[in-house]
Amino acid sequence: MKLFGSPLSGRVIKAAGLGAALILSASAVQAQSGPFAGFDGSWSGNGTVALSDGTTERIRCKASYKVAGANLKQSLQCASDSYKFLLSSDVTSQGDRISGNWSEASRNVNGELQGTAGNGQIDVFVQAAGFAASITLRTNGNKQVVQISSKGEIRGVNITMSKT
Repeated sequence: MKLFGSPLSGRVIKAAGLGAALILSASAVQAQSGPFAGFDGSWSGNGTVALSDGTTERIRCKASYKVAGANLKQSLQCASDSYKFLLSSDVTSQGDRISGNWSEASRNVNGELQGTAGNGQIDVFVQAAGFAASITLRTNGNKQVVQISSKGEIRGVNITMSKT
């Protein structure tokens, strides 16, 4: 039986290609339907940081999110003329409940986090020895808003980013 070069070979190749495309698109939909849907990728933007001494400064930020099933790795780097922070986290979801670990590299602080995720929003409470904060991340399409509120050196952060 001659397969290559016959009309049957063209149909087989087209069917195989269509099957592969369907499998890949189903995988992409599944990856974007979990609690971290919409976060994967690189983001950048700017905002403000309010410090405990009452000053407010403009900041520039970059974020990276890597989503793998029920796991999320996040990195958020922000800087102003006189201030910077580098926040990273490793998060796992069980349904809409999330938990994990976080660290802030420039101050050598780390701790645990817990909260909820779903519908383009993550709400977490982070804590470490002598520090606690609430963090909300909201994503809608290619826009993301990050809000941090604490009683520490950083009193509040408001950032608006776009997917890059």
